[in-house]
Amino acid sequence: MTYKKINNLFGWLTFLIASLVYILTLEPTASYWDCGEFISAAYKLQIVHQPGAPLFLMIGKLFSLFAANETKVAYWVNVSSALSSGATIMFLFWSITALGRKVATGYKGEPNTTQVITIIGAGLVGALAYAFSDTFWFSAVEAEVYAMSSLLTAIVFWAILKWDAHADEPNADKWLLFIAYVMGLSIGVHLLNLLAIPAIALIYYFRRTEKATSKGTITALIIGIIILGVIQYGIIQYLVKFGAYFDLFFVNTIGLGFGSGVIFFALLVVGLSIWLILYSIRKNKPVLNLAMLSFVFIIFGYSSFAMIVIRAKANPTLNNSDPDNAFALLSYLNREQYGDRPLAYGQYFDSKVIDSKETSTIYRKGEHKYEVAGKRTSYIYDRNTLFPRMYSDDRGHIAVYRDWMDMTESQSPTFAQNLGFFGTYQVGFMYMRYFLWNFAGRQNDEQGYGEYTKGNWISGIKPIDAMRLGSQSELPKSITENKAYNRLYFLPLILGIIGAFWHFKRNQKDAGVVALLFFFTGLAIVLYLNQTPNQPRERDYAYAGSFYAFAIWIGLAVFAISEWFGKFLNAKTASALATVIGLLAAPVLMAKEEWNDHDRSEKTTARDLAKNYLSSCAPNAILFTYGDNDTYPLWYVQEVENFRPDVRIINLSLFDTDWYINQLRKPFNASQPIDLTIPPSAYVSGVRDVLFYQDFQLQGHQEIADIFEFVTSDNPEAKVQYQNGKSENFLPTKQFKLTVNAEDVIKSGAMKASEAGRIVPEMNWTLPGNYLTKGQLAILDILAHNKWKRPIYFAFTVPNSSFMGLDKYLFNEGFALRLLPKEKHNLENSSALSETEEVDSDAMYANMMDKFVWGNMKNASYLDPESTKMVFLSVNKFIELSRNLITEGKLDSAKNVMNKCLDVLPIKTVYDSNFALGKYEIVDVLYQLGMKKEANDLLSQTADLVQGELNYRYSISKTKENLAGRDVQLGLFVLSQFEEMTKKYQETALHKKVDDQLKSFETKFGFSR
Repeated sequence: MTYKKINNLFGWLTFLIASLVYILTLEPTASYWDCGEFISAAYKLQIVHQPGAPLFLMIGKLFSLFAANETKVAYWVNVSSALSSGATIMFLFWSITALGRKVATGYKGEPNTTQVITIIGAGLVGALAYAFSDTFWFSAVEAEVYAMSSLLTAIVFWAILKWDAHADEPNADKWLLFIAYVMGLSIGVHLLNLLAIPAIALIYYFRRTEKATSKGTITALIIGIIILGVIQYGIIQYLVKFGAYFDLFFVNTIGLGFGSGVIFFALLVVGLSIWLILYSIRKNKPVLNLAMLSFVFIIFGYSSFAMIVIRAKANPTLNNSDPDNAFALLSYLNREQYGDRPLAYGQYFDSKVIDSKETSTIYRKGEHKYEVAGKRTSYIYDRNTLFPRMYSDDRGHIAVYRDWMDMTESQSPTFAQNLGFFGTYQVGFMYMRYFLWNFAGRQNDEQGYGEYTKGNWISGIKPIDAMRLGSQSELPKSITENKAYNRLYFLPLILGIIGAFWHFKRNQKDAGVVALLFFFTGLAIVLYLNQTPNQPRERDYAYAGSFYAFAIWIGLAVFAISEWFGKFLNAKTASALATVIGLLAAPVLMAKEEWNDHDRSEKTTARDLAKNYLSSCAPNAILFTYGDNDTYPLWYVQEVENFRPDVRIINLSLFDTDWYINQLRKPFNASQPIDLTIPPSAYVSGVRDVLFYQDFQLQGHQEIADIFEFVTSDNPEAKVQYQNGKSENFLPTKQFKLTVNAEDVIKSGAMKASEAGRIVPEMNWTLPGNYLTKGQLAILDILAHNKWKRPIYFAFTVPNSSFMGLDKYLFNEGFALRLLPKEKHNLENSSALSETEEVDSDAMYANMMDKFVWGNMKNASYLDPESTKMVFLSVNKFIELSRNLITEGKLDSAKNVMNKCLDVLPIKTVYDSNFALGKYEIVDVLYQLGMKKEANDLLSQTADLVQGELNYRYSISKTKENLAGRDVQLGLFVLSQFEEMTKKYQETALHKKVDDQLKSFETKFGFSR
């Protein structure tokens, strides 16, 4: 059998192995974060958040056609990621074998048997190591863009190596055109693929130059970066921008219809491209010809974005940003919704704004022409720096900046501290930590913010880990029982370093190319993202490309080990032994350690708990949500599984945009339109974006209908003139009132006739803050004119700051808080877990006991961090309901609730230090209900958990100065409460155990009662 056949055979073998693993560990339905949105959009070809992923959605739609019914759609879209990831591993295998063969034979002749064993062994070790790496495996089993983006990156890197091997043959440049086309396609998935361009440029230079020089290498690198910039800005953004301004001229100046200028510009680009291609052929200009053909193929791939405009014009249910015209599409591609950040030059976090300047005009599509929506403004600061890394003026970010860099409250950051934050936080914590997760080991899957017990990398070698994280001799269960407690003992890392040294020694040029790929897909992203502290989730997925590059060196380590063994053994034995050692030290070890925290095959938490949000709502309700994880899974179950399509979901994070408010005025699925009285012209972009508070000394609370009429009036007397010369509406009071008609409330079914005595004649509340946003204006419109016809809810995960001051009129019915015009009872026996809203016990009991589903959380082999959070929050709901039932004297119902809680939630198997307080609350309720056996078992287990946590914190408190005191105080508080409980309920043996634990730790930490 020839080498080519062997290479192809083993490449497909890696595809089968990886794909099988990913399909076996695949999440069977939608998971958290963007997955619910992507699956929903793929199923109905809709528009996702900026900057879109049309090719990913179209491929996802293709896979969804294999689903036997709606409940299997998510599984099949997830399969598209699994197969994309499996194909990534296959192309990685072929890239490693190509690089290995180039060193072994220089593309000359067939490799001998020993060389074949070494080359194939290297491919297997490197490719399978990446297959079982933490970050890549995570994306491989869910419907996210990163799996398909990795595949496209793997394809272009493999293709440039194919070109390298055949560059001297006729028509070899077809591989370059293929790369251009794949690059264009990748724009429709994710832009990370473009970061391979500088490495490709170097391969081209080295292959086309007989004797490379340092100057030539640097020039080639600069050209590669320029090509990257031309594609990212020139093609992706400026082609659309030129088309938009052509359309502006054709529509506003010439008077033609919308899109006429875009059509003219497109024809101009096509004509000019054809002319230049023909010109390059006639004049024999091969470089121009290659450049123009590459440009055309990139445009072919980029044309997937036509789907965005086509579907936006069809007004689908999910239509983010409504990019149905040139300027809306430009804003969509530029991610303008997400703002900007300084990169090369900008402010410090404590810099003061001293001036502002207008930078460009914002246009929106009007009825007949484009209209000016406003001006983009940039601020001028009193103090700036090169390379700003500590720039955010968010209070939470500032606190972390100061804490991380040991700055006092009055201290201003210096350039040295700015660089220190870049090195220690952005590089060290937000990149190297992730890198070492994959190739050294991982402590647990709790999100880390710099603590010693959450989200760190470890190795499993006790002296090294103890040096970094304190004593490793007595780790708490929150670490050792965490499924993501993965110990790799540095072995994959060591292999990669060995492979890198060997590669640089044997072929410095190719090793430099891999290093460049490693840099641009890793540290260059760190530079570009310029991340602020307290990210909402771990961001390791952004750097998967650099882990891919490092996996190449893990594979090439087989060559180095084989050469070393060759000094003592015959060549074939040395190669085989090196392969076996590489497989055991990397992919086998990684698969063994990481399988259990990547196996999502039994988890359905996101889907099932999304149903609980919707099941909490009465028919035809309006449900306000806030973030990704209380919105996207809900979209999925509505759009795909057709569950409770009557509920209108309103995401408060999108509610401040005109396009989103416009969409709410249309019927979606079985949901009726939102009845808004405000005309669209009154809230278009640039109009009433923010209404600032001006105290007009109005006495008492004002009717919101009157306030709404005032702030939407175009009467000059309802406006104030600001320093920039603009006249804007303003908010004259923050004291709001809604008069309540009790007949309307009872007639609508919002409250029963028996509750008429609790209905308040008017609802009074105070708006927090000093301004009213466009979305809040729309909420006032809904409140003023709804007349209780549609039930209004807030998801229980919406922060209190988004309630607009309506907190005292919100009543808990499960996973949603219902707005009702009634007085609250003063419940003394409330939960210590949160500032709870009053519970509607009957409605909440019916929901949680009969309607809710619990995501197989009790029996799933693995729960990701978001699912674990939902365990905590769900426990809170059970406790709230049970406490209220106890207060109402319904003890049997309260027992049923707590039995249900213990039956459906993995309370005993979730070892999280933050959950200790929640378990204390459960124990407290169990004792009140006379469920002593259950209370004793949980108390004893929780006390042991707290003991382990406190022992660990004590062991590291001697060497770690910034040990979190809150965790120690929380642990001592829980033990003290247990001590009182066991004494109160005469549990003598348990009381002695807990009392001894408490006294021991009070002595150790210097606390006294």
